Amino acid sequence: MASTILVDKIDPQSGTALEIGSSGDTITIPSGVTITNSGTATGFGGVNTPAFEATLSGNQTVTDENNVKIQFNTEVFDIGGCYDNSSNYRFTPTTAGKYFVYTMIGCNSGSDSQLHTMNCRIYKNGSAYANSHFDFRTNYARFATGTTTAVIDFNGSSDYVEAYAYIDDGSGDGHVQSGEYSRFGAYKILTWGTQYEQWNKSR
Repeated sequence: MASTILVDKIDPQSGTALEIGSSGDTITIPSGVTITNSGTATGFGGVNTPAFEATLSGNQTVTDENNVKIQFNTEVFDIGGCYDNSSNYRFTPTTAGKYFVYTMIGCNSGSDSQLHTMNCRIYKNGSAYANSHFDFRTNYARFATGTTTAVIDFNGSSDYVEAYAYIDDGSGDGHVQSGEYSRFGAYKILTWGTQYEQWNKSR
């Protein structure tokens, strides 16, 4: 039989820890109730990690008309330590789930009006997964920045992603521009249930 306790405040009998319910119990917050938090909440809503972003420390030469892995070797951040910025230049998250993955690659030809085509690609487990493509063959360019994004499932153990570029340069080998022109990153997406709950509470 359900019962109601009418109190204004609950404090622990001793110490500073207070536990509500036991393992297997369901605590229900009914519709119309507002929970106001003025302290620190942990374990609610999930986290967007592992996550990383990396840039290039210098320009990288790309062999003409070849798919070349971009060696993003400078970490802006790497929460969870899942990005390899020294050998494989890949992100291998250790938590399963869906991740938003993005790369921005600035492709520069050797001289004016020599950039014919370019591709900015995200690879998953060694195969092309998402691509942005520019074709300048009717009006050659010198520089273009491609941005590619994708929502990708990871198994939390062996799945990984890398960034690749393809440049067709009429003057020879082109290069990927460093600095603000090129970046590679990813972060974990909260589950749909958590996102819906947050959205619904904000209405």
